[in-house]
Amino acid sequence: MEPVLDWLQISVLALIQGLTEFLPISSSGHLILVPEILGWPDQGLAFDVAVHIGTLAAVVLYFRNDIWLMTRDWSRSLITRQPTSNSRLAWWVILATLPAIAFGFLINNGIEESLRNPLIIAATTIGFGVLLWWSDIKGAKIRDEHSLSFKDIMIIGFAQAVALIPGTSRSGITITTALLLGLTPQAAARFSFLLSIPLILGAGLLKLKDLLESSTPVQWEAMLGGALISFISAYIVIALFLKWINQVGMAPFALYRFALGALLIYLFI
Repeated sequence: MEPVLDWLQISVLALIQGLTEFLPISSSGHLILVPEILGWPDQGLAFDVAVHIGTLAAVVLYFRNDIWLMTRDWSRSLITRQPTSNSRLAWWVILATLPAIAFGFLINNGIEESLRNPLIIAATTIGFGVLLWWSDIKGAKIRDEHSLSFKDIMIIGFAQAVALIPGTSRSGITITTALLLGLTPQAAARFSFLLSIPLILGAGLLKLKDLLESSTPVQWEAMLGGALISFISAYIVIALFLKWINQVGMAPFALYRFALGALLIYLFI
C-alpha cells in the first residue's frame, strides 16, 4: 500500500530530489537516508515516479536548444553519413548510457537493495568525495564536451554504471571522470547533465510501468506537488551550478560529502 504523505514530507523529499539529482552528492543516498533519519515511511513508488518526472522536465527544458540541435543533426547524419559536432555528441550520450543499462539488468536481482545500507552509503559518500576532489585538483581543465573521443565515452559510461551503488552519485562519478579526462568543470557538468536524460527517462518509465501494474491507489496531489517542487528546484540548481562551477570548483561538494559521511557513521555505527 502506498503511504499517505503529508505536505511536509512531500515538500522536503521533492526538494531534496531536485537539489541533489544534478549535484555531485547523491540524490538516491539522500532519499534513502532522510526518511530513515526522520522516521518517515518510504515515500512509495508513485512519489518516486513524480519526482523523476520533475527533474527530467527540468533538464530537458534547460537544454532544449542543445537537445534540438543534437536530435536534428543526429537524424540527418543517419542519411547523409556526414557527422557534425552535435550529431557526435548525441551518439556519445547514447553510447555512454549503454554500460549503465547493461549493469542495471545484471544487478536487477536484489543486489542493489542489499547495498541500501547507511554505512555503505557513508563509505561511498566519503570515498567518491575524495576522488571528486582529487579530479578537481589533477584535471587539466582544457577540453570541452565536443572534444570527447569514443574511448573517453566508454570510460565515462562504465564509470556511470558504478553509480548504481547507492551513495556514489551519478553526476558525481561522471563529472569526476570527465575532469580526469581533461574537461573543464563546466563542460564536465554539461555532459553529465545531458547524459542524465536517458537514464532518468528510463528509470521513470520503469517505475511508471510498475505503478500502472499496481492496484494501490495513488495520492495524486502528492505526485503533482512533488513533481512541481522537484522541477523548480532542479532547474535552479542546473542554472546556478553551470554558472558558478568553473569558479567554485568541486571542493565544497567534496567537503559536504565528507561531513555527510561522518554524520552517517556517527548515527548508524
